[in-house]
Amino acid sequence: MNKHKSDIATNNRDAASAVPARTPKPRNTKRRDTIREHARTAKPGSRTKRSRASKLSHLSHRMVYASIGVVVLGYLLLLGYFVGNPFSFEWEKSQHDVPPPSGFNVYGIDISHYQKHIDWDKLSNAEINNQPIRFIFIKATEGATQKDDDFQHNFEQARLHGFLRGAYHYFKPKVDAQQQAQNFIKQVELHIGDLPPVLDVEESGNLTNTELQSAILLWLTLVERQYGVKPIIYTGYKFKLQHLSTPIFDDYPYWIAHYYVHELEYTGSWDFWQYSDLGQIDGIRGDVDCNIYNGDLQQLTTLLLLRERDPKTGRWVKNK
Repeated sequence: MNKHKSDIATNNRDAASAVPARTPKPRNTKRRDTIREHARTAKPGSRTKRSRASKLSHLSHRMVYASIGVVVLGYLLLLGYFVGNPFSFEWEKSQHDVPPPSGFNVYGIDISHYQKHIDWDKLSNAEINNQPIRFIFIKATEGATQKDDDFQHNFEQARLHGFLRGAYHYFKPKVDAQQQAQNFIKQVELHIGDLPPVLDVEESGNLTNTELQSAILLWLTLVERQYGVKPIIYTGYKFKLQHLSTPIFDDYPYWIAHYYVHELEYTGSWDFWQYSDLGQIDGIRGDVDCNIYNGDLQQLTTLLLLRERDPKTGRWVKNK
């Protein structure tokens, strides 16, 4: 066995001696010399600059990630505020299952072109809190030139379907009040048995209270002169306290907007209360404003127009 190993070793040496020796490849001295030359002639601080650039690159990435984190956190905070904050408007709006105020039985709605197509046959049989809808206020005009495209149709349909009807104007504080009154008068022809005209005031337009009140009073005076009845003032609870708490408006019927509460906090005199903007009514797709009258149906009829102007002569007519 040992001899066999020795023979194999001898044969392997003989075979190895028979193979020609490999010539080593010449080294790439040119590339090595180039690298050395570059290292020798490199400007001082070049490595430092590359290091700084690398650090700046990492810092930039960190800033991007931090910015994304801030945006995401802000979104989550906003989402939590509007969805979960019991003092936010959106949270209040989500609680629209608050039932209609108790103790009242004369209900109505207000509409505009936002309600789009209305099924008046269904609406005439609709109810709120198991009570029929008695009155409808309809948007007619806004500012000095705008008019609601659906006003004439809605106003006529309300009469044909037996509703007590009224028309309202949306007041723009920065627009001349006289021009706004003329716009309303031009578009709205009220008749005996209609509700008084309404001035919808929701903006102050950076006017002082004195300036705003003066403009509102001018509109009210001109419209009262045209229709022979004091217009209704519509506004929000807080807006009333901040801008319209003055005796000069005490003689006008007041329509207050105050949503999602069981009882009004306002302690002054009022005639109508818009208690919700999320009503679901047969015949109307989507949300609609719901209102109550502060009294019974007989009392509501005392607000209705008892006379009207003849459109040809301009004279007052009591019975047509």
